[in-house]
Amino acid sequence: MIVMINGAFGVGKTSVANELLRKLDGAMLFDPEEVGFMLRHIISEDVRLEHEQTGDFQDLDMWKPLTVGVARQLQGTYGKDLIVPMTIYNKEYFNTIHDGFLQIDPKTYHFCLTAQKETIHQRLIERGEEQGNWCFEQTDKCLAGFEDPHFGQFIPTEDIGIDKVVEFICKEIGKGEMN
Repeated sequence: MIVMINGAFGVGKTSVANELLRKLDGAMLFDPEEVGFMLRHIISEDVRLEHEQTGDFQDLDMWKPLTVGVARQLQGTYGKDLIVPMTIYNKEYFNTIHDGFLQIDPKTYHFCLTAQKETIHQRLIERGEEQGNWCFEQTDKCLAGFEDPHFGQFIPTEDIGIDKVVEFICKEIGKGEMN
């Protein structure tokens, strides 16, 4: 099984993913940001293709297939369910990764956590982000992208705690009440 947890930076993906990891026996966390950090380190600015010169590692051509490839290797090698927190609001990129995950495991689920801009910014500050940094700059793009119903199943996080979000996800993936 692969559980994608999508949403804007600061919406609570990592917190939900960590709690879900605690609840699901036989699962492991796979953060595609790590693939992006690796690529950003390896592919210097002077080597990047023109369309990759955006400052966002998701725009590196290798990021999408490597993300899917690492997921395939993780699941194939370790036989674990994957919990994948990620911010991916580009519909084309999302489709590539989601379709790739479905080829790895037909039991691939996608949830998009939502909150209002003010809540997201407050959560970013609470986690120690510097106001106005890259994460803050991405909020409007993320919120606009996630207005597309294509990114559903949406979970509003405005007025519910992490435990309720995880409980909802567990029910949706057929894991019911988990301890």
